[in-house]
Amino acid sequence: MNPISRRKVLTAALAATAGAAGFAAAARLAQKYGLIPPDHRGPYGAGEALTYACQRVLTAHRPLHEFPRSMISKQPFMNEIGKLPDSFKASQALNFSDWHLTVDGLVDHPLSLSVADLRALATRNQITEVACEEGWSYIAEWIGTPLSLVLREAGLRPEARFLVYYSIQPGWWDSLDLAEALYPGTLISWGMNDGDLPVGFGGPLRMRVPRQLGYKSIKFLSRITVTDSMKHFGKGLGSASPEVGYAWYAGI
Repeated sequence: MNPISRRKVLTAALAATAGAAGFAAAARLAQKYGLIPPDHRGPYGAGEALTYACQRVLTAHRPLHEFPRSMISKQPFMNEIGKLPDSFKASQALNFSDWHLTVDGLVDHPLSLSVADLRALATRNQITEVACEEGWSYIAEWIGTPLSLVLREAGLRPEARFLVYYSIQPGWWDSLDLAEALYPGTLISWGMNDGDLPVGFGGPLRMRVPRQLGYKSIKFLSRITVTDSMKHFGKGLGSASPEVGYAWYAGI
């Protein structure tokens, strides 16, 4: 991503309020600096692009918002989980010893990592809030391996721009830009509140994206694919979420 000043983004924001011509100017500025989200088309596309560009610049170096241990929710909300495939149940019976995370696409060294492999790479703990678009939230300690370290092991190719990641649940997938993927707080989580990550919260592996709404933190993580474009994934909008009306970039 090319450097862009806060002043330029805020100028674009002010221009956008002026109407269609302003939106066009903002879009050109965002395009110049590579700040166009996959869901930039359609009736809300200009707004999505401007939101994404502003958030990217204003939060680029902002530290992760963490909470004291005393604020961990005593009863974190566990939302409903749809039907899981038989292969999940078989793996659960083996205590997930056979679970592997595949990393492929635009990488120099494709990976197949077990939970034990991830634990051996590195451990980071963070106490952060899961905020759902439906209005509920909870605070928990998340334990895992920074996604950036996994990508370092795989070796990102120069043309890489996005990460597409999949749940074992059919139809559940999402994607991140490299700025979010390489952010130190983005984890492949395998633990929660001093224990293994419970199945009800996405165990054995969950993508934890603390700077975005909860639907970006896909449960039952099984695969990551690095790509240069989202055009050939789903409907080309960046994830399953905007295909049903949500935004691709879900910054808090």
